[in-house]
Amino acid sequence: MATFARLSPRPAALPVHFSPAIWLLVAAVLVQLAYAAYYFWPFAARQTPDVEPAPAHEQERGVSIIVAARNALEQLRHLMPILLTQDYPRFEIVLVDDRSDDDTGLYAQQLTQYYPNVRLVTVGRTPEGLAPKKYALTLGIKVARYPYLLFTDADCVPTTNQWVRHMARAFDSGADIVLGYGPYAEAPGFLNRLVRFETLLTGLQYLSFAERGQPYMGVGRNLGYSQATFFATKGFASHIRSLSGDDDLLVQDAVALGKTAAVVTHPAAQTVSEAPAGWGQWWTQKRRHMSAGSRYRTTDRLRIGTFMLANGLFYLATLGALFFSPVDWIPLGIAWLVRTSTVVAAYAGASRRLQDRQSVALLPVLDAAYFLAYFLLTASLVLYRKPSRWK
Repeated sequence: MATFARLSPRPAALPVHFSPAIWLLVAAVLVQLAYAAYYFWPFAARQTPDVEPAPAHEQERGVSIIVAARNALEQLRHLMPILLTQDYPRFEIVLVDDRSDDDTGLYAQQLTQYYPNVRLVTVGRTPEGLAPKKYALTLGIKVARYPYLLFTDADCVPTTNQWVRHMARAFDSGADIVLGYGPYAEAPGFLNRLVRFETLLTGLQYLSFAERGQPYMGVGRNLGYSQATFFATKGFASHIRSLSGDDDLLVQDAVALGKTAAVVTHPAAQTVSEAPAGWGQWWTQKRRHMSAGSRYRTTDRLRIGTFMLANGLFYLATLGALFFSPVDWIPLGIAWLVRTSTVVAAYAGASRRLQDRQSVALLPVLDAAYFLAYFLLTASLVLYRKPSRWK
């Protein structure tokens, strides 16, 4: 006779209970992985094209370089020799002397006497209520002879005499806007490393988004667009009273009209600037730049804000997991490993493509320091809005 053993039911698996901070940490990492996979890694992996022979029609494509300068005599003495020796058949330099009380205007006048492709526009006063730099640039654009415009600042220097050629060639694709990259020069100190990291991160965002067909900003240190694009947006009319945004808000208005953008990352097409020398100077500069963000289109604010928020929440959730809830060391360690390897790979890849040398070992530290500074900057903009002046 068969006997049957009574089988006791298997105990149900106990559910895994993690603290809310861990779940928030995981969500933040997943968002960052999505951005890395869709935007950053493809950008970092794309090869910079080799230099090609100059096209035959280059002789016909004139370029006007617009530089607005205020009390920038010493900076122009470094910049102008590089601009004047650009290897390009047809270009002019429009110098806008914006209310200078040093010898900027005299130096510019001397250049016009020796170089027929240098032209001077002098601004005696800015109309009440208008942003001075935007007014100065508008006057320079209106007198430009050529249909394609390139912009840089007086304190920037192109890395080579091929800057104009590389930037102008991007218009051949039919693009209305050309987005270049402008790193800061290396110097001793942690502030310099942080400023250069922030520049790399910003470049990674706006250049990779543009390569995905979602351009939202450019930097005035290295930017191009056609005269037709400028006049289509009515210039800086929508934000002429805002002190910031002569570059990114112009791009915002142009993209809203259906204008397209091309990306130029070749090292020979970059412009280099001296980084802010002190924390106060950098803080003021960042406040001015960030204040323009509230005028971005809703889709761009959501896209950028989601990325920045995910990074900020990653650090806040880490603090919550460490100090305000029982620590789940294994998921916390896995989340940090995945996130750190993700962002370091993206930043290092962008650094290689742009040839903007960064210390890979310091990237996690700089990332944490920057997002702490970003949180404080955002809080200062919300709590205390003080306009910055164009100098």
